[in-house]
Amino acid sequence: MTDGWITRLNPLRNAPNLLTLLRICLAPFLVSTVLDNRFEVSFVLFIAAGVTDALDGLLARALKQRTMLGLYLDPVADKLLLSTLFLVLMYKGLIPAHVTVLVLGRDVGILLVSAILYAAAGRREFFPSLFGKANTLTQITAVAVVMLHQFDHAPWVVVLRSLTLNATIALTVASGLHYAWLVARRPSTAPAAGPGTK
Repeated sequence: MTDGWITRLNPLRNAPNLLTLLRICLAPFLVSTVLDNRFEVSFVLFIAAGVTDALDGLLARALKQRTMLGLYLDPVADKLLLSTLFLVLMYKGLIPAHVTVLVLGRDVGILLVSAILYAAAGRREFFPSLFGKANTLTQITAVAVVMLHQFDHAPWVVVLRSLTLNATIALTVASGLHYAWLVARRPSTAPAAGPGTK
């Protein structure tokens, strides 16, 4: 009983979800700074968003506050931020269109398959794969380096930009195929990965 009251009175109990919501709220500001060519500001804001992404997971585990809301919000925040930035950076001519099409196409495909599985069998569990996590990390790095390249043309930045964009293409395809393989081989009675798959 006492533990329950302590948990409810803990001012940090909602901190992980608040950090995730903060990351969602940063999206329009990031879009605005990119459209205004204020890439130094957009780079700093994007790094701040990355810090909140790391902190919300750490706090959720440390405080044992892993909730169903957080389970849904975290991947939504990641996808909203990354998808929006890929679109805006493509619009600005800073990311090739085929990279953005691949990234968005994979995400839309996963969401559609997940929606069908949920409608057909009530499956909604979230099981991010290793390929998915690597893909998300590569996409984050690629977006950050593309922004950095707009105000820092050091040779290592140029090389890293090319490497991360190529890695994004490779891992987007690999993680999409891996997800499809997992869904295809999973028995009909077992839960499949949900839209939170990164």
